[in-house]
Amino acid sequence: MFRFGEPTYLYLLLLLPFLAAFYLYSNYKRRKNIRHFGDPTLLAQLMPDVSKYRPDVKFWIIFVAIGLFSVLLARPQFGSKLETVKRKGVEVIIALDISNSMLAQDVQPSRLEKAKRLISRLVDELDNDKVGMIVFAGDAFTQLPITSDYISAKMFLESISPSLISKQGTAIGEAINLAARSFTPQEGVGRAIIVITDGENHEGGAVEAAKAAAEKGIQVSVLGVGMPDGAPIPVEGTNDYRRDREGNVIVTRLNEAMCQEIAKEGKGIYVRVDNSNSAQKAINQEVNKMAKSDVESKVYTEFNEQFQAIAWVILLLLLAEILILDRKNPLFKNIHLFSNKK
Repeated sequence: MFRFGEPTYLYLLLLLPFLAAFYLYSNYKRRKNIRHFGDPTLLAQLMPDVSKYRPDVKFWIIFVAIGLFSVLLARPQFGSKLETVKRKGVEVIIALDISNSMLAQDVQPSRLEKAKRLISRLVDELDNDKVGMIVFAGDAFTQLPITSDYISAKMFLESISPSLISKQGTAIGEAINLAARSFTPQEGVGRAIIVITDGENHEGGAVEAAKAAAEKGIQVSVLGVGMPDGAPIPVEGTNDYRRDREGNVIVTRLNEAMCQEIAKEGKGIYVRVDNSNSAQKAINQEVNKMAKSDVESKVYTEFNEQFQAIAWVILLLLLAEILILDRKNPLFKNIHLFSNKK
């Protein structure tokens, strides 16, 4: 397991492109000024000990050293001891609808983006719990196996889009069944499935799947995204909307009745996700009400610092930068490594 003890220092790496751009611009201005004084070839002959390559080499050495120093400050570490620890928590699997209808913008910025932001905040609220993620449209598959690694959960969340599943539809039943099979075998742990969908083009079997999950002690809650009045579905990369075979704009509407029925049979709650934060608060309260049991997690409890190797590389780079003089060193007059001559 690799991690950074102080990852905030990695933001210093963002300065490197600006540093490189400034240096390249300075070089351009310097060459332009030299041309004002005379022919660059003639000037190079008048200053045979000055190399146009040495300053560049020295700069890029310092450039790499600064980058490595930023990494060093972030304290790279490798986990050295893996232990199984017990913490009080629950297991939550989120089933997210990624069908094309989730691109509708009756909820800002869109149904899908609103759902992703809601999930991100939900993950932030988890404490010693485990979370997994399933995406579905016409099919359902596991995007993230159940884990206590919240950083990975949010990283996987960013990559979710309707393009992950080519088959269109809303296979909520299949998603619930897959989620019910994805929990750990540990006994006595509170389990919940949170389905986030607009419920359109429902393919059947969802109510039965929710009832079967509830019989296993798994609570199924539903967050309905969108508005009953509906909205058109944008075509990504254009200013147009999806149309049917007759050329009419397709309007997608939240199937609230179906979402409520699934939540009822799943012994959970139904909340409509609108442009407020009410759904976020409601689902957080529901998760917090669940009985929390000891959840076993394998975690690294000891980490070894890995900065020593980086520090040695930085030291060698700085020594090399010092040894490379702007002018040719008389001690190495027969070596033409940075000579202007070819």
